[in-house]
Amino acid sequence: MAFLYDTLLQEFGKRAISQVPIPTQISDNLKFSQRAYQQEAFQRFILCHSENFAGKPHKPLHLLYNMATGSGKTLVMAGLMLHLYEKGYRNFLFFVNSNNIIQKTRDNFLNPQTSKYLFGNKIVISGKEILLKQIDNFDEADDENINIKFTTIQQMHIDLNNSKENSITYEDFTDKKVVMIADEAHHLSSGTKNGNLFGSWEETVLKILHQNFDNILLEFTATLDYDSREIINKYKDKVIYKYDLSQFRTDKFSKEINLVRSLYDEKERIIQALILNLYRQELATIHHINLKPVILFKAKKTIRESEQNKENFHKLIEDLSETMVEKIKKTSTVSVVQKAFQFFEAQNISLNEISKRIHANFRKENCLSANNDSEAEKNQILLNTLEDENNPIRAVFAVQKLNEGWDVLNLFDIVRLYEDRDGKDGNPGKTTLSEAQLIGRGARYYPFALEVGEDKFIRKYDDDITNDLKILEELYYHTKEDSRYISELKKALVETGIYEDEANLETKQLKLKPIFKKSDLYKKGYVFSNKKLPKNFNKVNSFTDFNIRKTNYRHQLSSGGGRVSNVFFELESPVTSDEVMKSKDVKLIDIQKHVIRYALSQNPFYYFNNLSHYFPNISSLSDFIEEKEYLGDLEITFLGSYNRLQEISHFDYLQALNGLLQNIETEIKKNATDYEGSEYYPQPIHQVFRDKEIRVTKGNERAKGQEELVSNESWYAYNANYGTIEEKNFVELFSRRFEGLSQKFENIHLIRNEREIKIFDKYGRAFEPDFLLFCSERSNKQLTFQVFIEPKGAHLIGYDKWKEDFLKVIGNEKKSIKIYTDTYKITAVPFYNYGNENEFKRALESTFEI
Repeated sequence: MAFLYDTLLQEFGKRAISQVPIPTQISDNLKFSQRAYQQEAFQRFILCHSENFAGKPHKPLHLLYNMATGSGKTLVMAGLMLHLYEKGYRNFLFFVNSNNIIQKTRDNFLNPQTSKYLFGNKIVISGKEILLKQIDNFDEADDENINIKFTTIQQMHIDLNNSKENSITYEDFTDKKVVMIADEAHHLSSGTKNGNLFGSWEETVLKILHQNFDNILLEFTATLDYDSREIINKYKDKVIYKYDLSQFRTDKFSKEINLVRSLYDEKERIIQALILNLYRQELATIHHINLKPVILFKAKKTIRESEQNKENFHKLIEDLSETMVEKIKKTSTVSVVQKAFQFFEAQNISLNEISKRIHANFRKENCLSANNDSEAEKNQILLNTLEDENNPIRAVFAVQKLNEGWDVLNLFDIVRLYEDRDGKDGNPGKTTLSEAQLIGRGARYYPFALEVGEDKFIRKYDDDITNDLKILEELYYHTKEDSRYISELKKALVETGIYEDEANLETKQLKLKPIFKKSDLYKKGYVFSNKKLPKNFNKVNSFTDFNIRKTNYRHQLSSGGGRVSNVFFELESPVTSDEVMKSKDVKLIDIQKHVIRYALSQNPFYYFNNLSHYFPNISSLSDFIEEKEYLGDLEITFLGSYNRLQEISHFDYLQALNGLLQNIETEIKKNATDYEGSEYYPQPIHQVFRDKEIRVTKGNERAKGQEELVSNESWYAYNANYGTIEEKNFVELFSRRFEGLSQKFENIHLIRNEREIKIFDKYGRAFEPDFLLFCSERSNKQLTFQVFIEPKGAHLIGYDKWKEDFLKVIGNEKKSIKIYTDTYKITAVPFYNYGNENEFKRALESTFEI
């Protein structure tokens, strides 16, 4: 039996899953935009909940999301709550094993003042404003809003099995259908692992679930034990989505992990970490990135150890001097530390100034002990808002408290303040495993962007490892040099999926050939791309600009007409004239204005301040109602009997208008985007394409450079092609077609795009074509073609269809841009795939009109 997440893939396919529309009750009401994998989490649930398929879980529905730390599980919970509200659910129960996580989640769901509040200013579903209400028991619930109870699994277990006044009871889950949301759900399976559910938390949860056939249990965890046969047997038909740390890292949503080992003593290790902390801060500042990097100092076992570490740290900061900083500069062999000192020197930041700035950053009031239970609530707020500008904390001291439920983005250094290890026979011990877990929490990416429209939530410098800003995408774990411990820690990190051992990687030198650097194209030519810009709605002057069709909205009028039939006789009495269905078209301009205004007032989407965002050229609601470009040219077709059509009431008009307005709202939201691609702009080629270092996995296809083909070819710009097998197949094809192409063209250069060039479609979606082909006509040396080319594996063609559609748009437009006396023709061809080589050859030839 396959896992449920694989069953969904087999039944529907990746492309079909990706095309499931995200309901507006989710997309419109969440404050944050959803990443592709979060959208897939919703799409999988919608299919599982609404479609019938082989392997579909039975009711009551019990599902588990196995999603990485930092991937936004709480956002997925919030979106599913909105969707299930629209499906008729009103009562929600959130539970977890930790009070700290309860407080954090309560703020995320209920406190609009916090930066991590998940919902928009108003929650509007089907035109009605909905409130989120915290309740203590389900007797307080109402049928209009989202009612949610927060509790720990421990407290819920006690309340249900030791009934008392005003606490929840099992009967609450019998009389009302409830959605249960369990975070850190790996704590709910101790009974399964032990082979005995009796009296366990797990038994309590399953008993609640089965009180009502329509109850739903949604579990979320980053750590599902796939090595346990008992756990797999329990969850195989329940894991709806697996998006683990390995995939999270591969998709570039996490920091990369670097282990900094040295023979320094504890004080010197701390100073080295402080220097890197200041380097990050100053580097971010000169690039206009608002960053306050945080350091975590980790004790091994006891709170007393951690508190002593804190006292020692304050003494170190008090005594920190230019001499102590200079010692690190002279003795550290860590390359990034030396890079930091080179930066300070270039910025005229002296060693004395370094010590002063560190002293100012790490004053006592800027340091926090996470172990202090007497101020647990205050500390929890500080710990979960470390990124906020008004949060002063720069250093955190902890033992174990932060291993679960800690949301932090600006943690860049963890300093291990102990030296022993508990591994055996090369395997990591319990302490090392908890360290790996903590590193995973710290690996959340700190979002930043240097350009408008750049995706600030993903790593940008994986293929540019010498870039100074790469340190803003890395978490450093500082430890004493101990080869056995490092080996065990690496093993633990690799198993989590957040780390790739450097021993498995190799660095490749990608260099532009001297012959290309001497070419006119490199020295004088231009490359064209565009930018992602906020959508300009000023050009929107009518519904047609949003592809809203002007077909009549059809509305069935209610009536009391009906009849009784005898099941044993086939003859029906003749239909009377009053039972014959007729239709009547009514123009909106013929409906009284106050009725239309009332219908508009019932839906916040049509409040004028929101309408004017999409239609900035309307000056009033009257314009929107009366002008032919908007509502003024629309009609409603009413369906009903002759007599009923003569008696259309204001209420009938209102119902019909509500349906029409909801349809228009859906179309506008479907076709409106926040961003769009700009016009093309030129950049000198010698400023864009350059020598660089890239890192590849040893033994991987990308580690092979295809040098035997490209190294001596003048038409290939770089010394090697570290691409996929599909990209190499394309280059082989191009080499065979070069002779034919060179009969009509000269100055032919094929450049592999190592993330230097992005283009954006009309929806603002980013695309980095793998190759750019430049060539000039022999008969017209002032005309240069720039062709975007994208080889694509067969398994991705359907999933990336929008990219091929975009290439076809570019190819059909063939935009010409003149710079001085030269003309550039910007064009593209559909995907290359080894299976469609002949079709691709014809497309490429037709692009040049050969």
